[in-house]
Amino acid sequence: MDYQYPIDYTWTTDETVQVIQFFQAVEEAYETGIGRDEFMAAYRTFKKIVPGKSDEKKLCGEFEELSGYSSYKAVMRAKELPEGGKLRIK
Repeated sequence: MDYQYPIDYTWTTDETVQVIQFFQAVEEAYETGIGRDEFMAAYRTFKKIVPGKSDEKKLCGEFEELSGYSSYKAVMRAKELPEGGKLRIK
């Protein structure tokens, strides 16, 4: 990883950690694969911190520019999988 995660400096330390954990779950979906349920749990936590669609698009867009990994694509693919499945994006 040669980039920084996009964060909002108004978040608490705990919120920042949880947002970073979601972005790490996206990375894992691309790099090695992650359980669908684990990924969706990270996404639900992320959405509690970033409930607005415009804020989500902004942060995820910044993350994609920096990393090349699409959070949107990962979430859409995870929603298609059955519970207990494995999310792996190639």
